[in-house]
Formats: sequence, structure tokens, C-alpha cells
Amino acid sequence: MRIDINLASQPYEDARQFWMRWGTALGILGLLTLVLLVLDITGWLGAHKDRVVMAQTRALIADRDRTRAEADRILNQPENRTTRDQSRYLNELIERKAFSWTRVLENLEKVMPPRVHLVSISPQLDENNELALKMTVAGDSWDRGVELQRRMEESRRFAQTAITAVRHVDSQTGDTEQIEMAAIYIPELPSELSPAADAKPVTNQKPKTGMTKPSPRKGMQH
Repeated sequence: MRIDINLASQPYEDARQFWMRWGTALGILGLLTLVLLVLDITGWLGAHKDRVVMAQTRALIADRDRTRAEADRILNQPENRTTRDQSRYLNELIERKAFSWTRVLENLEKVMPPRVHLVSISPQLDENNELALKMTVAGDSWDRGVELQRRMEESRRFAQTAITAVRHVDSQTGDTEQIEMAAIYIPELPSELSPAADAKPVTNQKPKTGMTKPSPRKGMQH
């Protein structure tokens, strides 16, 4: 009978297998650390560029605000108030001429959800010389107003849409909610208008005697 006795002071270990296992694990961990470090540096550089762009944008906005404040200060001087009032009046005339009831109602019809109808609408120029709409719609639930707000925001013709008030009403038509809304109307640019849509029909018929001139469309506030 043969008995093997290990007389070494240290037990035998397979160092090669040990280093292969742990060396591979350490290599993968180091590679992962390197990738994370590269991503972190890349993100920091991207954020730095964004901060530079934001700082430049803020500087441009501040410069524009200073220019506007200086222009307002000059226009508000007593000797320039007449020019200021004339300029505002002319701008209002230009904006009102560009406002088309037909197109704004067509654009509203495109975004109006089912079982919601327009009750009233009032356009006016705000302090930024934009066409602000104040309107009231009616429907059978408050969710219809939220849906209308979402659709108007997705449209290219309306911006800054907000629900300002909601009232419960009793109506025989089935309407239970009246919703007041505000929005900025963005008229179509001349390049967006179709020539066929703006063309007026030509007729050779003469108007009959006694016909009165139709009154201007109501609703525009002066």
C-alpha cells in the first residue's frame, strides 16, 4: 500500500488558473470603468457646450431687452408720445387687416373635438403685438376642453393655449360645461396661402337696385 505525503510547508496552488480567473474579471472591470469614464467626460463636454450656448442666448435676450427698454423709454418721452400712439394705431390696423375670421374659424373647426362647439370668440392685440384670442366653448364634459387645448397646441395656427375658467351649466342641448380659453393665433404667411382660396369669383351681373351693402362682420373689437 502506497501513501503520498506532501512535506511542503505551503499547500500547492494553481497560480496560473487563479490569475486567469481573477485577471479576466479585473480586465472586464477596468474596461467597464474606462467606458464609464469616457461617457462621463463626453457628457461633461456636451453639457459645457450647452452651457455656453445658453449663456450666449441669455446675453442676446438681455441685449434685446435693453434695446427694447431704451426704445420704450424714448417713445414714452412727452415729445414722442404722438409718434408712439400713431405707430401703435397703424400696427393695430395692419394686424386687424391680416386677421381673417374665415380662416380662424376654419382652423378652429379642424381641431374642435366631437360634442364641443364655439360659443363666443374675441381677438385683440396683446402687449407683444400678437393676436390673442379669448373664447368660450361648450361641451358635455371638462375633458373635451382639455382635448381641445391639446389639439390647439399641436396645431401650427395656435400657441400658448390655456384654460382660464370652467363653469357648470344646465342646457337643454346637452352641454354641461362652459370652458373659457385663451390662445395666441398665428395667421398664415402669404406663402402658405393658396391662390385658389384667395381668388374671388368674377361675375358680370350687376347688383340689383335697392340692395344694401352688407354690414362688416361683427366680433372684432376696436
